[in-house]
Parts: sequence; structure tokens; C-alpha cells
Amino acid sequence: MSEAKSFREQMASNTFVHVAFGFIAMGAWAVFANRAHPLPQALLAGFVQGTISGTLTLFLKKGLERMSAMFFRASNHEGGRDVAALLVPPLITATAIGTILFTAHTLAGTPEMLATIAVPFTVSTSYAILYNLRLWRAAHDR
Repeated sequence: MSEAKSFREQMASNTFVHVAFGFIAMGAWAVFANRAHPLPQALLAGFVQGTISGTLTLFLKKGLERMSAMFFRASNHEGGRDVAALLVPPLITATAIGTILFTAHTLAGTPEMLATIAVPFTVSTSYAILYNLRLWRAAHDR
């Protein structure tokens, strides 16, 4: 049993696995969302989305941690007002993610843009909200 736990712990901390999963899962979604169009267009949409999702997977967690820390430090100097630490990091990431997705798929000529970006945007923004809430709660438990 301890070997299985050790394997799970390794997989949970393996950045490559997370990036690869983001690339494959969201890339496959984009191909599916564009399935009614010629295969080269659907595959390009999948490649673009997979690349974006893999990259976002790599940087999203660290970016949220840095922004949250920055807002927590600022709120400690202002008498504990830390609502910004709860709201601003997910808003920044959602705006950045939406802009990146829209721009990349516009440049790639993705035919079903809204369907293509809906799932990755929702997943990444939900993650940002929930992970930032976890960081915010952890900061209040200290």
C-alpha cells in the first residue's frame, strides 16, 4: 500500500504529467469541438489549445501563489483588508486566459471558437477561483 501511495504522491508532484494531461485533454476537446470542419482545421485548433493549456498548467498555480502572496502582504500593511487577495488574482487570471485563448484561436482561424474555448476557459478559471480560495483560507488559519 505504501508503494501505491508513493506512486500517487510522485504523480501529484510531477509537472510533466500535469502539462501533458492539460495538452492532451484540452487539445482533444478542441479537436472534438471542431469535428464538423476539415481535419486540418480541427487538428490545428487541437494543437493550439493543447499548447495553451499545457503552458497554462505550468504557470497558473505559481502565478496565483505569487499574486496571492503579493496581495496578502499589501493587506497586512493596510489593517487586514484582504478582500483584494480573494478576488483580484482569479480575476486577473480569468482575463489573461480569456485574452490568450481568444487571440490564439483568432490567429489560428479556429472555426468553432466559442465552443473551443468554453471548456478550457471554464476549467482554468474554476481552478483559479478554487485554488485562490484555498490560499486565502490557509492565510487566515495562520
